[in-house]
Amino acid sequence: MRLGIRLLFAFFLINGIAAFFVLRVFMAEIKPSVREVMEDMMVDTANILAELASEDLAAGRLAAQANNSSTSPFAQHVRRYATRPVDAAIWGFSKQSLDYRIYVTDTTGRVLFDSENRAIGADYSRWRDVARTLRGEYGARSTRDVEDDDTSGVMHVAAPIYVNSQIAGVLTVAKPTRTVQRFIDRAERKVFMGGLLLLALSAAVGVAVTLWMVWNVRRLRDYALSVQGPADGERHDPNLPPTPALAVPEVPGELGDLARAMDRMRARLEGRDYIEGYVRALTHELKSPVAAIRGAGELLQDELPAADRAEFATQVVQQSERLQRIIDRLLELSKLEQRQHAEGRGPVALHDCAEAAIAQTRARAGQRGISLALEGHGTSGPWEAELVTLALTNLLDNAIDFAPAGSTVRVELDGATVAVQDSGPGVPDYALPRLGERFFTTARPGGERSGSGLGLAIVQRVMALHGGQMVARNTAPGLRVELVFRGS
Repeated sequence: MRLGIRLLFAFFLINGIAAFFVLRVFMAEIKPSVREVMEDMMVDTANILAELASEDLAAGRLAAQANNSSTSPFAQHVRRYATRPVDAAIWGFSKQSLDYRIYVTDTTGRVLFDSENRAIGADYSRWRDVARTLRGEYGARSTRDVEDDDTSGVMHVAAPIYVNSQIAGVLTVAKPTRTVQRFIDRAERKVFMGGLLLLALSAAVGVAVTLWMVWNVRRLRDYALSVQGPADGERHDPNLPPTPALAVPEVPGELGDLARAMDRMRARLEGRDYIEGYVRALTHELKSPVAAIRGAGELLQDELPAADRAEFATQVVQQSERLQRIIDRLLELSKLEQRQHAEGRGPVALHDCAEAAIAQTRARAGQRGISLALEGHGTSGPWEAELVTLALTNLLDNAIDFAPAGSTVRVELDGATVAVQDSGPGVPDYALPRLGERFFTTARPGGERSGSGLGLAIVQRVMALHGGQMVARNTAPGLRVELVFRGS
């Protein structure tokens, strides 16, 4: 399972469990909370009405007459209350009826007054509201009109009626719970919709956080892949410019620390691999000239004919020059490999660079009886003149090494392309893909391997810095090497 899916699944699981329990608690608390508020208001109402009924109860005016109705002022006020027209808008709901039922019992629990005339004379002493109030306790009860219907419940709250500081009766206020059910339903809907909205917002935040995390982790992964070297047994095509490493990802927090740590590790590993590769290749390349110099030096310690002494001394000089060339080119290549890009300060004409390279190699070509020719004009571009001249100089040196005496090495310009063409034997087809590797050489026309392979490696690096490409192919006779620069 991928990291993003795991993070998203974990977030939704935690968020879903939390939302479930929170919504469940809120939904479970709405109904009792509303009923608690309702009961609190009924307590106040019952006590006020009990005070108002105390005089009529003490005077015996609350007792029902022959027509089962009381003529006391209190009873008349309550009945007028029950028939009052009302049209009240309460937070979006319309109230058009008054729902209190009020009844009064004496000290035995017998109903003396009932605002609905339903239970006058009935014995209510068994009901909790009456029985507990007569004992001086708080009396209240909730009774359903229909046993299995929770919405048919009626809440009863009682208050004692005092006469001369003694409990002379009980006044009970009753109100159906269905009158507040619509408020409960609306509150539950609002809580439920708010919970769904919160869940959706939390999900959106979770998706955003997950995408942010996965995006940054993938940037780190891509960066790690961009800086890793080839696996064992792999070899990059030297004719293609190397893929540049990505910049260190700018990510915050611990991921940023990880990115910087990876960059430091990359720098250390690159430095170590760079040194190890150079040491191995350089050691191999220096073995031959060092062995030749040592052999010639040992022989020169003996008494030798003048001709032999001159031959061995010449060999020492030649091998020393070879060592010097290797060292110079290694230094040049190491400088180039530490750079990330060319620094073109203005338009550079390829024709001027080709003329400068020919001027630097003309003397060496003349010693070998080889002519140099420049054809075409080429274009100008934002290149670094010194590096372009360096690349062409190395190509000409390589062509001079392979060209037969009396032949011509041509430098051909065509737009943003420079080609160096010689008339030598070319290189085997299997060796073409490896041209440009450090210390990879092919046999010279005489059969010797006096080159170091660093010249074409320098050319390859110069082209990589310019974002260009080096392409080599056999032309039978000769080898043609083209440098393709990016157009201006």
